[in-house]
Amino acid sequence: MLSHFNFKPLFKDQSLPGWYIRFYYKGNLYEATYQKDGSIDWKEEQPSSEDLPSVVSQIHELMLFHVYDS
Repeated sequence: MLSHFNFKPLFKDQSLPGWYIRFYYKGNLYEATYQKDGSIDWKEEQPSSEDLPSVVSQIHELMLFHVYDS
């Protein structure tokens, strides 16, 4: 489960898509850019290949809830 999930727009003009995301997973801090098409560009490290599908799914759900449903 992701914890301390934060996001902020990449641009001052918030109508432009793209968000900086940051969260902890299994005690590790991860940072990435969430693109308008749902792709994720990891800053340094990404979760292990076995955890990645679950983490990406959780990120999509959180972004849908916080950004697209508001």
